[in-house]
Amino acid sequence: MSHRMKRRVVYFLLAFGIGLFGFCKIVKNFGNQNHSYEPIRGKYSKARDLRNPRDIHVVIGYYQGNSLPWLHSENLTDEILNANMYNPDPKAGKNGEAVILPSFESPKMNKLFQVNRYNIMASDRIPLNRTLPDVRRKQCQDLIYKSPLPTTSVIIVFHNEAWSTLLRTLYSVINRSPREALAEVILVDDASQRKFLLAPLESHVALLPVSVRIIRSKSRIGLIKARLLGAKEAIGQVLTFLDAHCECTERWLEPLLSRIQTKRNSIVSPVIDIINDETFQYVRSFELHQGGINWQLHFRWFSLSSDLIAQRQPNPTTPFSTPVIAGGLFAIDKKFFYDLGSYDEQMEIWGGENIEISFRGWMCGASLDIHPCSHVAHLFRKSSPYTFPRGVGDILHSNLARVALVWMDEWKNFYFKIHPEVAAQAVNQSVERRVELRQKLKCKTFEWYLENIWPSHFFPAHDRFVGKIRNKKSRTCLQSPKAKTFSQPYGQATLHTCILELYPPQIFVMTPDGYIKTDDSVCLDAPEFKSSENEVRIMACNTLERQRWKYDKTFHHVTHLPSGKCLDLPSKTLGESLTLVLCDSHNESQMWLFEDIDWKN
Repeated sequence: MSHRMKRRVVYFLLAFGIGLFGFCKIVKNFGNQNHSYEPIRGKYSKARDLRNPRDIHVVIGYYQGNSLPWLHSENLTDEILNANMYNPDPKAGKNGEAVILPSFESPKMNKLFQVNRYNIMASDRIPLNRTLPDVRRKQCQDLIYKSPLPTTSVIIVFHNEAWSTLLRTLYSVINRSPREALAEVILVDDASQRKFLLAPLESHVALLPVSVRIIRSKSRIGLIKARLLGAKEAIGQVLTFLDAHCECTERWLEPLLSRIQTKRNSIVSPVIDIINDETFQYVRSFELHQGGINWQLHFRWFSLSSDLIAQRQPNPTTPFSTPVIAGGLFAIDKKFFYDLGSYDEQMEIWGGENIEISFRGWMCGASLDIHPCSHVAHLFRKSSPYTFPRGVGDILHSNLARVALVWMDEWKNFYFKIHPEVAAQAVNQSVERRVELRQKLKCKTFEWYLENIWPSHFFPAHDRFVGKIRNKKSRTCLQSPKAKTFSQPYGQATLHTCILELYPPQIFVMTPDGYIKTDDSVCLDAPEFKSSENEVRIMACNTLERQRWKYDKTFHHVTHLPSGKCLDLPSKTLGESLTLVLCDSHNESQMWLFEDIDWKN
């Protein structure tokens, strides 16, 4: 071998060795970033808590998505957990803008993300008093509120919150609230262990221009009991509850207090805008949403119907009712809070307390409202970093079982049928005191609530069909799509093998006014019926005529009222989607069997 050839071989082997070493390092480093998850201090690894993942797929204050706190994450030391790395850039996050960190900081950012399940590094770059856009309507900005307004105590519960996020919540309350109405801020510490939330927090709040008190629980008691601790100590006429990761916008408080001043029995919530968990960007949410629940008793946002939106056009600054409040952010007259029964003290940690106070509020004399002129941004996480005594499943199921037992009358049987894991917890609940409260307050029935407060609901009822819709020719059943948009099923109306058991995706209701609905407020729809496209879909319910149908019990036809056509099996051109065609009384593919289920017993 020539000298030149030997030198080439050496160079090749050297380059290959360097490349292989680099590749191994990259693989090692990449593998250490995000592929294993372990909760804070490694205390959460009980797989039994994940019995039924659907039970924790909710919106506000609960879990959603696949990033769950009991998955393993990179070990977080005491030094990391107790480090306060707040180091603001005066321009970062200005006017609610996103904070984008340079790529070289990604490994550290991903590691610290696990501490609170949001981007602490982005939060720590943003000043405590950052500016936010004024997103209120012009009519809201022009409103003048009656003076003096009632005084309020703002109650914020926190547990191991990041310094910058907690303090930014506090600063936004102080800086954007009328001083004469803000009696105090009460921070309730639910047994935090992080050192900067102890003496350093005490020292910091002592220098603020309004009264800020810190009430500390020695043991972990959860949101419900911690809020009750704060409420008991409050001196304001109104209790205003906020989460510890919010930012209040300009004149957020006046509309809430004004509503309670004119209507003492109002439980009023702001429009809840969004703080992005990765960039801390402020995002204005769609204003005209009502809170509701699905068949799992999980909170959902549903758009106002088109007729309600039309009714609001002459005066868009008027508060509008909501069947259910989100629960994290609301104001209520203090005396009325206790007259109404405060919180159910036997509910634990959090989960379902907003459903309970919503049912109880409406059924026992309160009015639940959202004020469109009040905007508060809330940081929504994809998962929670917090531990649960007894596990997330048992806590949530126990709380929801209590709600159903006390407030849902015969509808609790339907709920327990489709959720046996909650029914299993119901047998252990002692609800006598809450039932006595309901009797004492002379509360109305759950049927009254559905008919009068939430008439557009999609729950079973005595005035409607409830059951499976089976095609006579194919012997298959209509089924709700698995794909979702904004937490609602969405897609083609398709048929599947009928399930013998009580299977929620195959349960539909047909209302007296002709809407075929199912869980999460979705309806059988024909959005393109005026064109040559006759595809039938399942989409978010509204009050548009195109979603109305009629069932002919003689010919078993499902007729689309606007077009007069009949629901039929899929055509060759539309794939699996059901179609609309001209009615034919002899065609079995247009015959549908409405099979009732016994939901009451």
